[in-house]
Amino acid sequence: MNSPITVSTLNEQIKGILETTFCSVYVEGEVSNLTYHNSGHIYFSVKDNKSTISCVMFKGNAQYLKFRLEVGAKIVISGNITVYTPRGNYQLLCQKIEPSGIGALALAYEQLKTKLQIKGYFDKSLKKELPLHPKKIYVITSNTGAAIEDMKKILTVRYPLCEMILLPTLVQGVGAKENIVNNIKQIDSIAKDELDSSLLIVGRGGGSIEDLWAFNEEIVCDAIYKAKITIISAVGHENDFVISDFVADCRASTPSNAIEIATPNINDLRQYTDNLMDNLNHKFKTILFQKEQNLKHLVRSFEQQSFEKRFEFIESKIVNLKKQLNNSFQQILQIKSAKIKLIQSNFNFNHPDKKDKKGFVQLTFNNKIISLEDVAINDVVSMENSKMIIDCKVISKNIIDKI
Repeated sequence: MNSPITVSTLNEQIKGILETTFCSVYVEGEVSNLTYHNSGHIYFSVKDNKSTISCVMFKGNAQYLKFRLEVGAKIVISGNITVYTPRGNYQLLCQKIEPSGIGALALAYEQLKTKLQIKGYFDKSLKKELPLHPKKIYVITSNTGAAIEDMKKILTVRYPLCEMILLPTLVQGVGAKENIVNNIKQIDSIAKDELDSSLLIVGRGGGSIEDLWAFNEEIVCDAIYKAKITIISAVGHENDFVISDFVADCRASTPSNAIEIATPNINDLRQYTDNLMDNLNHKFKTILFQKEQNLKHLVRSFEQQSFEKRFEFIESKIVNLKKQLNNSFQQILQIKSAKIKLIQSNFNFNHPDKKDKKGFVQLTFNNKIISLEDVAINDVVSMENSKMIIDCKVISKNIIDKI
């Protein structure tokens, strides 16, 4: 009869058989019982409609997982079977996990995009305006790629008034995402006092999805979202869309296009300046003419209100008054002269000397001038002229009938 073995020995024997027999497995199943541990390990199970197997992915491999596992997701696992002897349990130790039917990067892209959209990272109301006339353009990209050279050429021709400052940065591979984040934070700190006249272009030339992946990393998107400086994302070619494009304040189809978006065309500014000068000269001439006319009007008004003009005006009034007075005096004099002449004429006409006509005397009775009709018989009347008086007694009175 064989001697019994211990449980530990049995588990070790099972462990040896399983781990050597199933040292490389490739299995598909649905995720369940998912736990992301604080240590960085991922514990879960995969199942089909008949059975379940426990799985673990340790931190060393989990850090390279491009997407996030979700309960119910269908995945394909590359790994090996391992036995945990203290409990006699076996599990699938995952080396690599891919989503079933879709690439890991594509799934990771959609997952992160959805997550950041829910967090409000794509909200257009939070986008910062580009400065109209930037003084400095900071650039985060590789200093050896063709992109930076194209950007320099375009800036020199398009808007040489702006200074370009390059921070050489890893844009792909290990350490790229950390380098990009650090440089964004560095520039945000440097430009904190010039935010209204500076901006940052984060980007690189074209490449595969793997080459551009650093700009799909969550930490890069966080750094862009939290930055105070205005940021343009310019990654790849026109058809390449990375998540940093949605988070940044503005998206450019290429790094060269980013310069065109960020800067005005100096030729347009020259033409605009010429138009401003023409308008300014026209307005200046118009204002000058108006002021000149106002000044002439004031001079004329001043001349009219000056002492000389006032003296001339008063003098002219005095002259007119003199003329009026003289005319009035002459009129009065003429009237008075005419009256005097009339009186004189009447006087001369009625003077006694003028009355001494042959056969004409003045008849008076009791020193009163009377007419012949007033004389009665026996009245003593006086007849007189300028030379003598004769007293007469009326002896008869006859009325003469005229035929």
